[in-house]
Amino acid sequence: MIFAPIKKKNAFTLVELVIVIVIVGILSLVAVPIYRGYTRKAMTTEGKALIKNIENSEKVYYVEFCNYYTASETSFNPTLDVDARANKYFTTFKVDVNGDGFVAQTSGSGTATGVSLTLTKPSLEEQSTIIENGLSD
Repeated sequence: MIFAPIKKKNAFTLVELVIVIVIVGILSLVAVPIYRGYTRKAMTTEGKALIKNIENSEKVYYVEFCNYYTASETSFNPTLDVDARANKYFTTFKVDVNGDGFVAQTSGSGTATGVSLTLTKPSLEEQSTIIENGLSD
């Protein structure tokens, strides 16, 4: 009696599939929070552009009127010529004048909720600083 060789099937075993699923799960647990952090940082570029636009407009206003302009929370200010209505994440801003300088603030909305940017310009001679809050996830 002659035995024919047993043909091996080309298939994955259940153990191999479980190992692959576990590896993919571990990678996704690490990658998703990192990805969210990068996307939130990318969203803040819109807020930074808005804050810088406010700073430049305040400088122009200061040159004309020798003081800074206070703006209550709004999406559009014709005096400063700052318009945030077309923005996706940072759609409102406000400006408070304090002494010789000003503080401009904007907060994110939608998926950027919880992210805020604050620009502080202490005086005409000093450099402005931008503080980002809410980026850690």
